[in-house]
Amino acid sequence: MTDTASRGRVRAHASAIRRAARQATEPARLLLVAKTALAVGLAWWVAPHMPGVVDDYPYYAPLGALISMYPTLMGSVRSGLQTILGLAAGIGLATLVILTVGPNWWTIPVVVGLAVLISGTGWFGSGREYVPMAALFVLIIGGQNADDYSLGYLVQTAVGVTIGLLVNVLIAPAPLTAQAAARVDAFRAHLATHLHDIGDAISASWPPERDQWADDAASLADTTREIRTALADADDSRRGNPRALLTRARPRDVWAEMDALDAIAHHIRDISDAVADTIWERPAAIELDPVLPDPLTAACHAVADALAFGADDTSEAHLARGQAARALRHLLETVDDRTIEVHRSMGPGVLTAMHLRRILILARPARESAEET
Repeated sequence: MTDTASRGRVRAHASAIRRAARQATEPARLLLVAKTALAVGLAWWVAPHMPGVVDDYPYYAPLGALISMYPTLMGSVRSGLQTILGLAAGIGLATLVILTVGPNWWTIPVVVGLAVLISGTGWFGSGREYVPMAALFVLIIGGQNADDYSLGYLVQTAVGVTIGLLVNVLIAPAPLTAQAAARVDAFRAHLATHLHDIGDAISASWPPERDQWADDAASLADTTREIRTALADADDSRRGNPRALLTRARPRDVWAEMDALDAIAHHIRDISDAVADTIWERPAAIELDPVLPDPLTAACHAVADALAFGADDTSEAHLARGQAARALRHLLETVDDRTIEVHRSMGPGVLTAMHLRRILILARPARESAEET
């Protein structure tokens, strides 16, 4: 199993690299790149024209623009406001020191430590790192001009944040609902393919030539977490977004689908583990009854076909669900008969039959009754 585990890690790393490269070249990411470059350029152009001493610190305006650029409008607003709040808190702490004992060898580390403590309260969100940073910069870089530096630091950052928000509003990003829904559909297809692979492994000569399904099972939990994050980002991308407000299309409820797929993924992982234990004779292995591979394989393939259709209401989908129900019924009858004949109920066949039944119920459209299969 060492070679198998090594191949699994190599495949996982290669998949991660491909996924990162694909995400880096997505249209939404490229639009964010262009908007960030534009916002930073505008901030650098505006910063020297600010009145008073503020124009002495123009380099903080591009920083503010960079901070405020998020893929979603609400993310930009939150990040910008939280950063300004964090800067104000750090500057306030530094000001207290300047007005009292002054910066020295012991007040600076004390104030920074206090700023780190305050930043951990959860009040500042993504701006928490700027609480100790602002305090340190004001005390060390501000020096004798701490008042001017604090004003310039805060105002120029606010200018950059404002410019970033304006750019993000004027060039509003497209809502991410469609992309998130596509990821849910792709996950459904992946689960169906995984179940097909398990069916092939059960009926193939042991050990099977293809073992990626066994390695992929462990990654299903990571995939569900990533998709849930994508769904949350999609919801966030619609809030306050003019492009979302101008469309009449209602996003489909992909959260309910994802909940069902998450449960299905748990069942498939259990099936994968039980079958893999038996195939490779792991410590938890239980012998598979020689009568069960054929009906098990047929049931896995039939349920996988039904799963791939999702909530489709087509005649093909109804036919696939009916075939899956019949294949599963045949498997359950075979398991019942063998249990009576050999006086033993434990085994991967029984476990797989139970999980396949739950998968078929979860894969049905919500409007269909969850009658016994």
